[in-house]
This record gives sequence, C-alpha cells and structure tokens, in this order.
Amino acid sequence: MDYQTGFFYLFSAVMLFAAYRVITSRNPVHAVLYLMLAFSQASGLWLLLKAEFLGLTLVLVYLGAVMVLFLFVVMMLDIKLDGDRWGFWQNFPLAASLGALVAAELIAVLWIGFPKLVAPVAEQAQAANVSNTKLLGQLMYTKYLYPVEIAAVILLVAMFAAIALTLRQRKDSKAIDPGLQVRVRAADRLVVVKMAATKPSAPAQAVAAEEGKA
Repeated sequence: MDYQTGFFYLFSAVMLFAAYRVITSRNPVHAVLYLMLAFSQASGLWLLLKAEFLGLTLVLVYLGAVMVLFLFVVMMLDIKLDGDRWGFWQNFPLAASLGALVAAELIAVLWIGFPKLVAPVAEQAQAANVSNTKLLGQLMYTKYLYPVEIAAVILLVAMFAAIALTLRQRKDSKAIDPGLQVRVRAADRLVVVKMAATKPSAPAQAVAAEEGKA
C-alpha cells in the first residue's frame, strides 16, 4: 500500500467519524466543529485527486467563511435542544432509510452515469497543457451549463425559503411603508375643521367680574 492509499483511508475514516458526530453530538457548537473537521478531510481527498482548486476553495470558502459564520450564529443564539433530543431515535429508522436511498441513488448515478470517464480532470488538463481550473470552468459552463444553473436556482429557492420561515412580523414595529410616504398629499397632512365660537358661561363671567372688582 502506497502513501496515497494510506492518506485516502485516513481522510475517509476521519471524515466518516466527523459526519457521524455531526448528527449525534448533543452540543450544537460541537456539531459545527465536527462539520468543519469533515470539510477539512474532504478537501484532503480533493487534493489527493489532484483537484487543487476544489480543495482550496472548500477550505477558503466553507472553513474560512461559511462555517465560521455558522459557528458564531450558533454561539450567539445559545440553542438549547436537550429537551428535543427524544425525537432523534424515534425518527432514526425513517432518516436511515432515506439516507440509504439517497446513497444508493448517488452510487447509481456515479456508476452508471459516468461509464466513459477514463481520466480525471487533472490528467486531461496535463494532456491539454492547461490548468485544471480552466478545464473545470470550461466543463461547467459548456457541457454542464444546465445542471449548474439548476443548482443555482435550487440554492436561491432555499435561501428565500429560509428567510420566509424565519421572518416574524413584529406587532410593536413602527415601520412605515415608503410607498405611502411617497403618495401622501397635503390634504392628508392638514385638515381644517370649522367650529362655532364658544362663549363663556354665566358663572364664569360672574367670577371674572368679581376678580376685576377685587
């Protein structure tokens, strides 16, 4: 067994352990840390496949930005889920069945959908005397343009759904619709009301006269 095979098994074992701990950890902060560990091992696997661009992107984008943001959000929210852990093992059979189904579909797609893939992107890039990043970009925006656009639309819908699910309308909010402010008229701001003149009553006049004599 050469060193590449050894690193492959090492990265794979650590990544599987970290993925298992992500869904079984009781502390949300620990779950995020284990997810960061899983991403780091996945970047190591990308480097073994000579896909340096994907490995470095995974480290810079996810570990350096996205997961740190997730960690800050989880620590700021201080989520307490100890009372909700009873539903984990109750829903575990259904979750395990769905996970096995998704794994089988991925294996079928990779096994049947790419039977003619004889050389990885790195070897094709070396044969064409170009960088694997350039070749990867050409494949993404030429041959696989529609899958990339569909994935982008799905991510956009997921972002809108997350915002819609977490949006709560506050009853004590004093926000004003800008459209109403633009369409306002002078008559809406000031209303002149005609009122009859009021005269002081007789007792009030008598009191005023007595005060004047005094």
